[in-house]
Order: sequence, then structure tokens, then C-alpha cells
Amino acid sequence: MIRFRNVIKTYGAQRALDSINLHIKVGEFIFLTGTSGAGKSTIMRLIYREEKPTRGQALIGGVDVAKLPDNKVPYLRRRMGIVFQDFKLLPQQNVFDNVAFVIRALGMNSREINKRVSGALKIVGLFDRLDAYPSQLSGGEQQRVGIARAIVNGPPLLIADEPTGNLDPQTSMEIMEILEQINKRGTTILLATHDKEMVNHFKKRVITLENGKVVRDIHEGTYEQ
Repeated sequence: MIRFRNVIKTYGAQRALDSINLHIKVGEFIFLTGTSGAGKSTIMRLIYREEKPTRGQALIGGVDVAKLPDNKVPYLRRRMGIVFQDFKLLPQQNVFDNVAFVIRALGMNSREINKRVSGALKIVGLFDRLDAYPSQLSGGEQQRVGIARAIVNGPPLLIADEPTGNLDPQTSMEIMEILEQINKRGTTILLATHDKEMVNHFKKRVITLENGKVVRDIHEGTYEQ
């Protein structure tokens, strides 16, 4: 699914990633941990090809992102869903239209759109709020919409960058349980987080970064062990 081979990423004289080697298999659930500036977001930007490695290879589904032509990037991103900390919902669109936004751009017919959006909203428990607008939703509900939008096209990979960073502990746990259910359906999940309690509770594979290097990679791990 994802393989980094001696990946280095620099910004001028600053080295954001230093000789990263990773192998993430299909169906895994990975917590990516580390302090701010450790390199977590840089790894994610490389995966969805917002950035290119300075040196080394970043392979996504066997595709070397550094060699991918710009006009092929949208096709790569259709194979992944992305969940953000700040939700990034369209305020003038209701829940249904926010979730449908991506697949409408793919030219799907209305029947297929209704089927996929309804299914995604049922997974996140928001089918009864499809006519609501973001301003009418709690933070947790808005993040559920963000997750539904990320999975509506059935991507094999879901990337989540601090998805519970703006939420209270109970809501964070509810969001995490939804992501775990999505993972059990076969979706590979890579989740960057500072939430120690969540990492310790779910005990997935934990990859820890420090100063752009992988300093720990442990299965069924906790935040610090």
C-alpha cells in the first residue's frame, strides 16, 4: 500500500524528513505520533502528492509519486480519503451536498450518488441530519461529515491528520470508534495524532517521528512504549 525508501525532504537548509523507511500494508491501522514539527504532516503531504521527496522513493500502491505527472495526481487522490482537523466543510452546502461534492465532480449519476452518500452517512451515524448545514452541527458531527465525505468513494486508503484535535475526549473516542469500524471493512488508515489516551486505548501499530526520523515502530503499541 505505502512504501517509503530512504525518503529525504528538505526545505532550503531544513531537513523535514531524514532517511525515512516505511512499509504500510493493506488493511493496517497506523497511529503516526510525534511532537509538532517532527514530520508527520510532511509524510502525509507526500502520500497525497502535495509535496515530492527531495531524495528517495515514496510509493503509493506501487506508484512513485515523484515521477507522477501533475495531470495524474487527481487519479491518485481518488484512491484515498483525507480527513482534516478543521473539517473543511462547505458552509453554504448541507450535509448531503458536502458529502456528495467529490463524487459529483466524477460525473456519477444521481442514483449512484444518493446510494453512496446515504451509505456513508449511515456508517457515521448522520443519515438523519442530511439536510442540516455545518453551522447547525456540533464539532463532532461536523467531523463525522468529514469522514463520510472521505469514504463516500470507497477509497482503499484513509488519511486523517489530527482528526480529533478540536474535539472533547468523549467525542474523540466516538470518532475513533467510527474509524476503527471503517478499518474493519478493509480500509487502510494512517492517522496522525497527539492524543495519548486514544493511542493507548486502541493499541494499533504506532510509528513515532522525532526530528524527521522514525524513532519507534511497534505493533499493538502505546503512545510512549
